[in-house]
Amino acid sequence: MNPPPVPDQDLPGLHEQLRHFLQALRRPPVLRRILLLIGGVLLVIAGTAYCQLRLNLWNKPFYDALSRRDFQDFLLQLGVFFAIAASLLVLNVAQRFLVETLKLRLRENLMQDLVGLWLRPLRAFWLAHAGAMGVNPDQRMHEDARKLCELSADLGAGLLQATILFLTFADVLWQMSAGFSFYFGGREHTVPGFMLWAAVIYAAIGSLLSYFVGRSLINRNAERYAREADLRFSLVRINEHLDGISLAAGEGDEQRRVQLDLAEVLRATSRVVLSLTHLTWVTAGFGWITNIAPVLVAAPLYFSGKISFGGLMMSAAAFTQAQGSLRWFVDNFSQIADWRATLLRVMVFRKALVEQEAPKDFDSQIEYVKGEAGELRIEHLSIETARGPEALSETQLLLRRGERVLIDGAPGASKTLLFHALAGLWPWGSGRVSRPRDEVISYLPRGTPYLPHGSLREILAYPQDVSAHTAEEYANALQRLGLPRLLSLLDARRRWDRELSQEEQLNLAFARLLLQRPPWLLIDDVLGGLEEDSLQRVLSVLDEELRGTGLIYIGRPLAGYAQLFARSVDLLRKTPEAAP
Repeated sequence: MNPPPVPDQDLPGLHEQLRHFLQALRRPPVLRRILLLIGGVLLVIAGTAYCQLRLNLWNKPFYDALSRRDFQDFLLQLGVFFAIAASLLVLNVAQRFLVETLKLRLRENLMQDLVGLWLRPLRAFWLAHAGAMGVNPDQRMHEDARKLCELSADLGAGLLQATILFLTFADVLWQMSAGFSFYFGGREHTVPGFMLWAAVIYAAIGSLLSYFVGRSLINRNAERYAREADLRFSLVRINEHLDGISLAAGEGDEQRRVQLDLAEVLRATSRVVLSLTHLTWVTAGFGWITNIAPVLVAAPLYFSGKISFGGLMMSAAAFTQAQGSLRWFVDNFSQIADWRATLLRVMVFRKALVEQEAPKDFDSQIEYVKGEAGELRIEHLSIETARGPEALSETQLLLRRGERVLIDGAPGASKTLLFHALAGLWPWGSGRVSRPRDEVISYLPRGTPYLPHGSLREILAYPQDVSAHTAEEYANALQRLGLPRLLSLLDARRRWDRELSQEEQLNLAFARLLLQRPPWLLIDDVLGGLEEDSLQRVLSVLDEELRGTGLIYIGRPLAGYAQLFARSVDLLRKTPEAAP
């Protein structure tokens, strides 16, 4: 039986995606820096627009000086140009610095928000077992979030700059062509602001064509990123299991799997390439026409004698700036589609993190409550498994602190599911688990224990701070569990999950328990995997230093430690007659 899947589907629309994005940025310390950076970008862009306006106005006296062959005025206008160009250079450098810094702060806020939601108690576990949404969360939080922040800063600054430039040069175009008229049908027709309307219509045609030709890029880019994540996961998985693959001579099979994932990436990428190719017909075509369009639009004013040659060049430059601002959508449509795709992936993921709780859409559910301190009570517990419900032989099980119980399951019994159910990770079933109020329960699952990345001292203290224990306590824990060789390496940071044998990792896990001395302990069939000398050390620790710890051990009884348990409970498959 699997948990109900979280649907990996689009949010209701762009508006809600943006709402989730803004919510992710609402962390006061960093948000203030983001707002200051945005304000700085706005000021720099406004200064840039003013300098570009001055540069546009400079065209008329400069080209008029050329047409008059006035050398002195020509030199003067060159000096004006270099002054304006120097100002623009300083503003461009400042804008680049502010925008790049904005990317860093956006990513800092977004990553802290996503990781904080993902690592809420049990949230990551539920999501990992909830269908396609839980696949490759690292890709969405790392690569997709990085790309989203970078594209948001670049596109946001570009759109703001395009808007300010258009508003600046729209007035210039209107004034220069306010009295434009033409003769047709024997009558004079006046078109106020002819050049401005020409720029708007020209850019609108290009934007509409870009949208209709390139809109498929949004979903195709999202699909490509999903397939890239699958390929990355396959490569990471191989790297994490090199021993097993090499021993089984499975390199050929793994290569075949990687080739299948690579084929999916190439197939998705080829669809993106096709869409980009179609879009290039529009963007490149308008790009070439733009080389001559400004002069063509301003030519009627020049040939009618209403403007000089310098005025023609100034009008053409103003038209280029205005329609260039309006063509921002055309020039950046592929990036906009890329931004929409990453926004979709990251914000759908965030929505799932915000809303994902313990699933409730099934008939029964185990109830978890806080009970009396010093008591752990299990009542009418039944767990749902692929073979049907399984239950404990005792419907009322009360365990007081310091007491031990063995839960025995026949071969094939779902002992690990029972472990997950008692830990709160598997609520599929019925009954009630009453945990001791304000008391810590430590869990030791089956298999190789989890060793967090860091030093041995950090591993032993996990999840506490290393300062919670003295140096003598760390040394005693290692020596007591037969790991004296690690004393000199307590502060070394290595991949301990690769350097230590499975036996040593299990002993290290019990050394952690000895160091922290939890009031309650739940173990899933670990002791049977220990060698005799390690087993005796662990039994000695449980019987002496941890004798005050309440213990539930799930597994088959083995000779040598049955005396630890005052009683034994069986895990049985429920018959249809016994089911409520």
